Amino acid sequence: MSRRQQWRRVLDAETSRWSGKSCEELLAALRQPQTYEVEYESKAFQVEVQLLENTERYVHVGLAVDDGVLPAAIVPAATSFICRNPGQQ
Repeated sequence: MSRRQQWRRVLDAETSRWSGKSCEELLAALRQPQTYEVEYESKAFQVEVQLLENTERYVHVGLAVDDGVLPAAIVPAATSFICRNPGQQ
């Protein structure tokens, strides 16, 4: 499996974990950007999660994953998701 494929698997898992939270939980957890390490197949990966937007209708969260090895880590695997506030359309 290539480095980027490993990053994508970690990114998918972390996106699933974070997108399972409510908007209120996301806002509480992401007052400051979160940076932490996770292990996948005995390798360490860096994860960054941050609040991109907070509107009345939704919360937009961005995630990025890399293994910290330059120069590849300059362009991490990244994605974002939107959590809609209940009751808003």
